[in-house]
Amino acid sequence: MYLNCHSYYSLRYGTFSEIDLLALAKENNISCLALTDINNTSACLSFIKHAKAQGVKPIVGIDFRNGAKQQFIGIAKNNKGFHELNGLLSQHLEPKIKIEDKAPKLKHAFIIYPFEKALELELSVFEANEFIGISIDDIRKLRFSKLNQFKDKLVIQQPVTIRNKRDFNAHRLLRAIDNNCLLSKLATAEECNPQEKMVSREELVLAFSDFPQLLKNTQKLMAQCDINFGFGSERTSQNLSVYSSSFEDDVACLQQLCDEGLPKRYKNPTDKVYDRLNRELETIKTLNFVSFFLINHAIVSYAKDKGYFHVGRGSGANSIVAYLIGITDVDPIELDLYFERFINPFRASPPDFDIDFSWKDRDDVTQYIFNRFKNTALLATYNTFKYRAVVRELGKVFGLPKEDIDKLSKGKLPHNQIDAVGQLVLKYGKLIDGFPNYISVHSAGILILDKPIHNYSATFLPPKGFSTVQFDMLIAEDVGIFKFDILGQRGLAKIKDTLQIIAENRPELPPIDIHDLERFKTDKNINALLKSGGAIGAYYVESPAMRGLMTKLQTQDYLGLVAASSIIRPGVSGSGMKEEYIKRHRFPEYRKNAHPILLEIMPDTYGVMVYQEDVLKVANQFADLTLGEADILRRGMSGKFRSRAEFLGVEKKFIANCRKKGYSDQLLFEVWNQIKSFAGYAFAKGHSASYAVESYQSLFLKCYFPIEFMVAVLNNGGGFYSAEHYLHEAKMQGATINLPCINNSDHPNRVVGTDIYLGFGYLRHLEKLVVQRFLSERQLQGNYRSLEDFIDRVTISIEQLSILVRIGCFRFTKKSKTELLWHAIFKLNATKSKNKQPKLFKPQHKHFELPVLKTNAVEDAFDEMELLGFPLCGYFDLIDETMQNDITADHMCHHVNKEVLIYGNLVNTRHNKTAQGKLMRLSTFVDKKGQYFDAVHFTEVVYKYPINGLGVYKCLGTITQKFGFCSMIISKSRKLKIKSNPRIMD
Repeated sequence: MYLNCHSYYSLRYGTFSEIDLLALAKENNISCLALTDINNTSACLSFIKHAKAQGVKPIVGIDFRNGAKQQFIGIAKNNKGFHELNGLLSQHLEPKIKIEDKAPKLKHAFIIYPFEKALELELSVFEANEFIGISIDDIRKLRFSKLNQFKDKLVIQQPVTIRNKRDFNAHRLLRAIDNNCLLSKLATAEECNPQEKMVSREELVLAFSDFPQLLKNTQKLMAQCDINFGFGSERTSQNLSVYSSSFEDDVACLQQLCDEGLPKRYKNPTDKVYDRLNRELETIKTLNFVSFFLINHAIVSYAKDKGYFHVGRGSGANSIVAYLIGITDVDPIELDLYFERFINPFRASPPDFDIDFSWKDRDDVTQYIFNRFKNTALLATYNTFKYRAVVRELGKVFGLPKEDIDKLSKGKLPHNQIDAVGQLVLKYGKLIDGFPNYISVHSAGILILDKPIHNYSATFLPPKGFSTVQFDMLIAEDVGIFKFDILGQRGLAKIKDTLQIIAENRPELPPIDIHDLERFKTDKNINALLKSGGAIGAYYVESPAMRGLMTKLQTQDYLGLVAASSIIRPGVSGSGMKEEYIKRHRFPEYRKNAHPILLEIMPDTYGVMVYQEDVLKVANQFADLTLGEADILRRGMSGKFRSRAEFLGVEKKFIANCRKKGYSDQLLFEVWNQIKSFAGYAFAKGHSASYAVESYQSLFLKCYFPIEFMVAVLNNGGGFYSAEHYLHEAKMQGATINLPCINNSDHPNRVVGTDIYLGFGYLRHLEKLVVQRFLSERQLQGNYRSLEDFIDRVTISIEQLSILVRIGCFRFTKKSKTELLWHAIFKLNATKSKNKQPKLFKPQHKHFELPVLKTNAVEDAFDEMELLGFPLCGYFDLIDETMQNDITADHMCHHVNKEVLIYGNLVNTRHNKTAQGKLMRLSTFVDKKGQYFDAVHFTEVVYKYPINGLGVYKCLGTITQKFGFCSMIISKSRKLKIKSNPRIMD
């Protein structure tokens, strides 16, 4: 009997979930109701699924509104009607235009005009599917209204938005947040009616007892509604099922692609290769995943034709079919990767390919997918209200001062010091915490479906310009919609840009085959970079933790890097097996610590579970589970399927089989706990191998073309470290760093020989349009010959010109910056011209005789800190204290277990937690020779000796050594004083 119910997916309006709505219906003996969120269909599929499970007949629709003003309600008669309503809403959401007063004609949906809206529009003629909605509050008005004559068109429209007074208060707060106004200033028109509650069926019948026709009309309308989607055992894949014209053609196409790829990947394929290929193809065909492979192949082929680099990663790298047809570049035979980790008969959903492209190329690849496949959309995700952020928003709504809001949001006020308003803020902050706030775009998910997207959801158009559904991944999978993951990353762009920079800077060199991985894997110089921790800038292996791990492992080959990529993950580290793996890898005598059965199962990793596949191996060979059952176990460990009966059944079988084989409970549960501690966090081996491929490509460029590589790293936004420290690394590789130059620099960084010219993009307050203007002028008319020539040719304000002068862009003139600034002020003030047209005749400049105006290196450094964010000389050159009795990083190994002093320029610092949950800090520094060293600040030191931003720190601490890797445990630290800015008077 309820045709206008809202969940909290009526964003910043509704106050409870679609599940809570169904619970409310059960409480009030309501067996059928409609979910009609405001301009939103996010919860519709979930509502249908859960309603049927609870024995409630679901009806779905949309409450069409302009802001808070209700225009009409659309109710879907069936799936076709849902499609129509989604299409109608999308016509307004995508171009962001207002919804009309009257709905268009729809064949499979009902339209309900609220009583007040029908009066406003003076409706007197109705289509067969159009009705007038009457709420309990409207009954008294209806008796005296001319609309009472349309008895066959009257239906009950009792909105449901709140449950009680608390919900109404929360609703008002949400509306104030949405309108960015004080609660006291919130207009009544922005709120729902306080009576928008659900009452029992009996109360509803009693309220409309004088209008029995309304009850009949409503029941008749609802009886005509029937919507169905398959969930659970009834779920079928909604993805594009046929790539070409038929399933048989798809199978033939995939077979042909494999036949063509086989000789390219394997010069002399063995029986093992053929057996694996045939088994995979049969499984892919049986499970009807053929089109999935062909779609991914089409995407990758397009990228290759355009010259885009890609990485096919995730468990997809476990497939020889994916390897042969070029989706991945990881050989599953070489690495003994289990296909069952990717696809097995127990898996109902399509497998996952995560395909990475350069962040510069991803949008074009996405556009290709939208052009190539008819029913395509991006997947959505929900940004929810977070507690601290909600408290801040509520503080603003109540008009609290900023300092009070800060204290409340950080939880720094004792409970007895919080006043009544503060208590309300905290109370409703807890209530609203977790509500959906707004819909965003999933980081990677793209949907390619058999049927039109609007069969399932309305779509909106985010800034990227691609249609996006209104539901998230979990709801999508519930109904059989599975995403394709198309990701963007900067590592690939760095590789591609490095190759272009090398071609420009060193044109005499032959073209580089960046895909010659077999050569890279065995190159001693590249592997030396790995084991020495010299991988700054290289994809995935440059962080302090990875560089330290490389040193501890003495990693010097591809398989070692693959293992390192996984053991650094929280699962392996948290289980304590990382340390054990390092010991067994470095010192063979420790391998005897492994249980003989586990060592036999995992000889490559010395009996230590390192990869997700190891769970499969152990479950299969240790506990006699099938590989399919083992994969259920692995997925269950991630937490997502932990409650499922199938997982619990496999767990019982694991234990029973082990006991049947005679294993002691001690051994059985030791292995079981190892699996539990890390299976949900470890990488698939193929995933690690895919990362390692890209890492080796980066390492090759870092090894042999370090300057060009570092420029590409900088031009693509850096990575783990700041721009300042990538420039430091470039210096260490032999580069000369030059400040931006008006004639030699571009917007990005530029390299000429071994000279790096910083880009104008680093100048924080320099406007992009100004940069475009003077770069375009330089490209058309040649280099600037003097400051006067620049002023004649470029329209620029004195503020923008002073930035260029102060950073040294005109140093080629051999005049001091102070002198240039005076000339700039005189000449710009003299012309005061706003005309942007080129001058036909160059003006005659007056020449002023100025006294000698000098600047010094310290003044320059402060200019650089202000304009670039860091001094080019480095902080060591600015220290205003005497350094003494220190050592440098390369001597740490000679002072193990001794307390020493090292001066370090801070590179990076981050907080972490000890095993006991206490706060600690991990820092990376550069010493005065430019060498990196790592330091640990334990709890007492964290609070007593804080880190206060970039600069040089005097670090006193004890040197520790683990597996040949030295670091410092800091006991005291202090930031050194730097020289004063000579331009600032005391």
